[in-house]
Amino acid sequence: QLQLVESGGGLVQPGGSLRLSCAASGSTLDYYSVGWFRQAPGKEREGVSCIRRSFSSTIYTDSVKGRFTISRDNAKNTVYLQMNSLKPEDSAVYYCAAQISSFCSTSPETFNYWGQGTQVTVSS
Repeated sequence: QLQLVESGGGLVQPGGSLRLSCAASGSTLDYYSVGWFRQAPGKEREGVSCIRRSFSSTIYTDSVKGRFTISRDNAKNTVYLQMNSLKPEDSAVYYCAAQISSFCSTSPETFNYWGQGTQVTVSS
């Protein structure tokens, strides 16, 4: 059974950077496409980015393009989300999720395995 644990969240000033990590155990991430999602209070869970298991191609939601970068290190069984030029509207609980598929999406319904989330707060 795949288990995911996020880390790297915290409080950062606007314009700052954070790197989130999603560490997997129980199975190798080689077989999974992995996504990052976020949920702010009172809002629906939003897909942020996804990286495919094959060829590591990526997709991003429009609001983070050019600022966030998703990457994977299969040797470490970990997926990362580098977040630069952070804005207050990026504040949310960030979750990583995985699906056994060569495809990627930003729809939460397509993902089977979820981490517990890590809080990101962007504030001065």
